[in-house]
Amino acid sequence: MTTLRLRPEDPADEQPVARVLAGAFARPDVAAPPEVALVDELRHSDAWVPELAMVAEYGGEVVGYALLTRVRVRSDGGSFPALALGPVAVAPHRQRIGHGTAVVQAALDAATELGERLVVVLGDPMFYRRFGFTRADRMGLTSPWSGLGEPWRALVLPPSVDDEALPPQGEVVFPSPWSKV
Repeated sequence: MTTLRLRPEDPADEQPVARVLAGAFARPDVAAPPEVALVDELRHSDAWVPELAMVAEYGGEVVGYALLTRVRVRSDGGSFPALALGPVAVAPHRQRIGHGTAVVQAALDAATELGERLVVVLGDPMFYRRFGFTRADRMGLTSPWSGLGEPWRALVLPPSVDDEALPPQGEVVFPSPWSKV
């Protein structure tokens, strides 16, 4: 029986991940979706956290991907680390059978293990609600996407100690590769 294997991306996965992204985000008006270039640029930036680039592998084939990269929350008290989730992709022939949920949960679990506290995402509210994401604007977080309302979401990860402070409020600053999407 073939099972879904979830693991961090390794260098040999770059092309398979690009194929998954290209298939999942394919549009007739572009040769290559911008998400493919986004991931490549993030890999070569300070935002890259290798342990948080997760692949879903089924039968030896990479069929899913979830990426968490570093962002900053700028507030009156300074600048604080957080993570952005995205892109998330599943190969078209493996969609709607749980691979997306599994690979996102694996990425969030890995972030929790690393002691991360805050994740933001721009995406389908119904999908991300299952992980506990809520409206980011209601948590005092702004970004270039704040005006979109429901799709601008945030998740506070479980703290590593009970008395750990809540994540800061403020403007979420994305690394430059995100400006091209």
